[in-house]
Amino acid sequence: MGRNCRGAPLEAAAEIRRSTLFQLGRFKMDRIAIVGAGECGVRAAFELREKGFDGAVTLIGDEKVLPYERPPLSKGIGTLKDIRPAAAYDNANIELRLGTRVVTIDRGRRELHLADDTTVGYDKLLLALGARPQIFSSYEGCLTLRTESDAAAILTKLQRGARVGIIGGGFIGLELAATARNGGADVTVVERSSRILARAVPAEIASVVFARHEAAGVRMLVDSGVLSATLTTITLADGTVLHFDVVIAGIGALPNSELAKASGLEVDNGVVVDSSFRSSDPHIYAAGDCCNFPWRNGRVRLESWKAAQDQGAHVAATMLGHSGEYAKMPWFWSDQYDLTLQVVGLFDPLRATHSRSCSPDTYLVFQFENDGRLSAAAGIGPGNMAAKDVRLLEKLIELGRQHDPAELSNPDVNLKSLVKAA
Repeated sequence: MGRNCRGAPLEAAAEIRRSTLFQLGRFKMDRIAIVGAGECGVRAAFELREKGFDGAVTLIGDEKVLPYERPPLSKGIGTLKDIRPAAAYDNANIELRLGTRVVTIDRGRRELHLADDTTVGYDKLLLALGARPQIFSSYEGCLTLRTESDAAAILTKLQRGARVGIIGGGFIGLELAATARNGGADVTVVERSSRILARAVPAEIASVVFARHEAAGVRMLVDSGVLSATLTTITLADGTVLHFDVVIAGIGALPNSELAKASGLEVDNGVVVDSSFRSSDPHIYAAGDCCNFPWRNGRVRLESWKAAQDQGAHVAATMLGHSGEYAKMPWFWSDQYDLTLQVVGLFDPLRATHSRSCSPDTYLVFQFENDGRLSAAAGIGPGNMAAKDVRLLEKLIELGRQHDPAELSNPDVNLKSLVKAA
């Protein structure tokens, strides 16, 4: 190993100089590594190129298949859609490392140590680690849905006439229930809360979804705690044992933040980041399902396809030195049977809601801050019937103007005219 005149390794001297120049803001960034090849990681990689970054971009994913969209996994089991075609990565000069995982992060040397015994250096690092299904120890044996291999395993069980038990009345559980029922399965949904979608949408919207599932022949058990479950049984809190051909648990997700925690980064319900999605290490960023970020005088962690895209684009810009506060509204959607549900913003369960009827089968619910500013909205109806109105309400939220709830509740008031007036 070469040494300088004082005996210190040349590599160490170079690292000191690199660190000093970084702090002074005069170091030319040559290498960006992204860990996590999901929606957020892929969006960030291509955004870097679109914004003119010409250094090395390495995108690392632990699955062997080309990065794919996750929403279709629950909305139509067996459907796999690539985020970008393989040629797009080559054309953008993005090095795609699939089928391997990062074991450790050497923050001092700015190196990633991979399970295949290789290393990847970085000047800046993005952790887009995603999330994984939550599963209790008493539920061992149940199937869960997160990856294409999970979907493939579930697909083999969703035969016509199969008895399917689903634990959890959130988006994933209900989308799986609709998919299974559409395929002719006999479906039971077990939810411990007094209603479905309790954390996601107002009761008025949830009741429409509940009625649609019952109309389709799904057995809906709310206020039903689960004591334990296996691949083929669910034991309720009262001791009742329900028998199925397959049991699927959809009870939430946990952030994949173990790698960050082991590296000494601040972690609290995800990797803690600032408004630029920078972690407690100034050279490491985090975005997507795995991060806990500041939003509207609080902190949130979102599990959302749209948020993953928005944050991927935003963090790419901030890594390149662009400033600007992240202001994108949380946005979710769910397809169940002939209905599409869209939600923008985050509803406060302790605050009153207001409703607006657009047509006999399309329904809007919205909520205001204490100062009269619109803060959240949700719509449900056949196909895209509610989509236009939800988009207009989203614009009104972003504009931040005060509104009279009675005005927005009146179906004769044109929402588009309110947006233009603002």
